Amino acid sequence: MAKAYIGLGANLGNREGNIRGALAMLVDLEVGRVPRVSRLVEFEPVGGPPGQPKYLNGAALVETELSPFDLLEALKIVESEVGRIERERWAAREIDLDILLYDDLVLDIPLLVIPHPRMCEREFVLRPLSEIAPDVVHPVAGKTIREIYADLRAGRRPT
Repeated sequence: MAKAYIGLGANLGNREGNIRGALAMLVDLEVGRVPRVSRLVEFEPVGGPPGQPKYLNGAALVETELSPFDLLEALKIVESEVGRIERERWAAREIDLDILLYDDLVLDIPLLVIPHPRMCEREFVLRPLSEIAPDVVHPVAGKTIREIYADLRAGRRPT
């Protein structure tokens, strides 16, 4: 069984309800077990069109037998079921589910990049992830999530 860490975010509609509903759907669709979920924390939007509402962000551990590609497909189905409407890149969204880490896999193809390429630069990813996976080692940076988050908070450039 693989351990996948998923970034959770929403800034439209019932943000918490959308995230909680997405997590329930992951279990209902037999994507896997969700044994750990961080607290949900509010953050200002990063990038994208101006004037967006604040995001509610979190992270979850999903224990799954799905391949990374099947997991990605399942996440897209859940996003659609929750009501996500495709808009321009980094625009406001009803739900956003991203694969942050998948075991110690390093993958870089047009369809999917794991670890998530910008996770080490984003507090809205690292803060919740460090709550549920502080000792998990980033397979490219070679540091724990706790260390990467400490570097980001100290203003040190991510690796």
